[in-house]
Amino acid sequence: MSQWNQVQQLEIKFLEQVDQFYDDNFPMEIRHLLAQWIENQDWEAASNNETMATILLQNLLIQLDEQLGRVSKEKNLLLIHNLKRIRKILQGKFHGNPMHVAVVISNCLREERRILAAANMPVQGPLEKSLQNSSVSERQRNVEHKVAAIKNSVQMTEQDTKYLEDLQDEFDYRYKTIQTMDQSDKNSAMMNQEVLTLQEMLNSLDFKRKEALSKMTQIIHETDLLMNNMLIEELQDWKRRQQIACIGGPLHNVLNQLQNCFTLLAESLFQLRRQLEKLEEQSTKMTYEGDPIPMQRTHMLERVTFLIYNLFKNSFVVERQPCMPTHPQRPLVLKTLIQFTVKLRLLIKLPELNYQVKVKASIDKNVSTLSNRRFVLCGTNVKAMSIEESSNGSLSVEFRHLQPKEMKSSAGGKGNEGCHMVTEELHSITFETQICLYGLTMDLETSSLPVVMISNVSQLPNAWASIIWYNVSTNDSQNLVFFNNPPPATLSQLLEVMSWQFSSYVGRGLNSDQLNMLAEKLTVHSGYTDGHLTWAKFCKEHLPGKSFTFWTWLEAILDLIKKHILPLWIDGYVMGFVSKEKERLLLKDKMPGTFLLRFSESHLGGITFTWVDHSENGEVRFHSVEPYNKGRLSALPFADILRDYKVIMAENIPENPLKYLYPDIPKDKAFGKHYSSQLGEVSRPTERGDKGYVPSVFIPISTIRSDSTEPHSPSDLLPMSPSVYAVLRENLSPTTIETAMKSPYSAE
Repeated sequence: MSQWNQVQQLEIKFLEQVDQFYDDNFPMEIRHLLAQWIENQDWEAASNNETMATILLQNLLIQLDEQLGRVSKEKNLLLIHNLKRIRKILQGKFHGNPMHVAVVISNCLREERRILAAANMPVQGPLEKSLQNSSVSERQRNVEHKVAAIKNSVQMTEQDTKYLEDLQDEFDYRYKTIQTMDQSDKNSAMMNQEVLTLQEMLNSLDFKRKEALSKMTQIIHETDLLMNNMLIEELQDWKRRQQIACIGGPLHNVLNQLQNCFTLLAESLFQLRRQLEKLEEQSTKMTYEGDPIPMQRTHMLERVTFLIYNLFKNSFVVERQPCMPTHPQRPLVLKTLIQFTVKLRLLIKLPELNYQVKVKASIDKNVSTLSNRRFVLCGTNVKAMSIEESSNGSLSVEFRHLQPKEMKSSAGGKGNEGCHMVTEELHSITFETQICLYGLTMDLETSSLPVVMISNVSQLPNAWASIIWYNVSTNDSQNLVFFNNPPPATLSQLLEVMSWQFSSYVGRGLNSDQLNMLAEKLTVHSGYTDGHLTWAKFCKEHLPGKSFTFWTWLEAILDLIKKHILPLWIDGYVMGFVSKEKERLLLKDKMPGTFLLRFSESHLGGITFTWVDHSENGEVRFHSVEPYNKGRLSALPFADILRDYKVIMAENIPENPLKYLYPDIPKDKAFGKHYSSQLGEVSRPTERGDKGYVPSVFIPISTIRSDSTEPHSPSDLLPMSPSVYAVLRENLSPTTIETAMKSPYSAE
């Protein structure tokens, strides 16, 4: 079943997450129509290869044209219109930057895999539970309801202001009429009646002015409470969700809802400000003793102006944190002289601001809080925000060509470019802008989450560990001295984040058994107390009896899965995290030939398999092959190794001991689709022997001596010529040989 078909079968709460990351950058219609073709392309590789990305973009447009031709025959007018529009958007947006479309599609596919993995996990961790708290969504609904109520109240005071203006105009007209009357008329009864009418009108005007000001005061009070007690809290929750999403957690994108609330409040406050200005004009034209406008308007205007500034200050956010396009799954780690992208957004969407807000990016602005290492940003660091910049119509700006460069030391010597960088050192990228609107000038500033600077990709794993620890341990978005005294993290949260690393990076998270094994590995000595784990135990101290840390070991496994056994991992056939003791407990009662796959605890980035059999006297025996590392797996696919693996016993007869994947899955049923060749696909010596060479096939073979239960010199790759294979067929049954010759011969 294709990945897209699996996505479509998810529950509605997971489908809502999928819906959030499909937009005009990569419309869901294209994902649906070209599902199989999209999944068959290597978008991640293309995101780092411009030539490959260009070819894939051209092929994508060709595939779209073919779909257009098909739907044209079906006369589906709506779909024809949408496909033409989408093709135009894709061609215009990515023509000059084909690698960007590869990054976008790669990220979408990865998010799908993460959501699928989350849907298959039986238990949510504490972090994810806190993010999906029902009270959070209830508060969001309350915020939207109160914002709408404030908007309606301002509309009502708009009518009050207009009524006051009409009432004052009528009073002014009557008053001037009396002034123009003859002296004899002024003493008449009609004149006395007119004066009484004017007095009543003045009383009514005074009452209405006080009433209008009272309503406005109440609106200001309610807006203040809403902003500080609910809206800002909702924004802080989004920022916390963004922190969690940066380290692989679930994506909860509520910015569109927040933008709607911020924009409506801003419109209401500006409207209220204009109403106060109108009241001032009315008071200037006509005032009287005890007039409430001069006494209250100034203070009210100050409060409204402060609320507007506070609203704008909080609306200026980093929508997408700094990330190198070459490492989309490792945001907040930046390499010197390598471009990174970052996206800013103003949650107040007013047409008057389009192309009027210029944003400047800088790094380490508050140098007093940092170390002696200083950086500058090369590239275009000033850009204007625009509605057209974003596919969802928000007012935003994306910096795509910024490069951090280390400055020379103040002593005049060379900087630290190319030297080892401290991966626990945090830096911040700051963004500044000035907004001039309706007579107000507002200076705004926001910052990215702390970033780690590296000079070599070999520092990436430890830098990423720092990013994980920071964002799982604190809600503070600007604690640049965090690692001077890093706090411990709870084991339950840390295990949850470890599972996210696997779901986001390699498409399948960890189950409870796998997490229990990691917990045991982390808690074997004193770094674990009261449910908490220290930073040193996680990333700095070597594991007992080993020459590497826990994180180095885990990161090597992630790299192994990504590059060599990804399909097997996604299918769930790699148990991976299981101790030797647990392994034997699982296998001891199984049929001979049952095996399982686990990651090596003694070799970095190694995977091994263990099988069970019985001796002649019925004794249960376990055999574990020496771990395969990336060097060996680069020469031969792991699925082929499992298919072709042979053991030479004392009788010197090679046989494949691997029959059933734990618990009882026939080996070929589990791995058959991953073999690099099909059954019986064996080349004859003459078919590719035009250079005079005899073709050969590599078979992984181990030798087990009669006095040993462990393979000797395991997994050596020995060439087997067709003539040797023919001899084996004469002496061995097909069942014994199995599928040893399924790999294609090599003519090299």
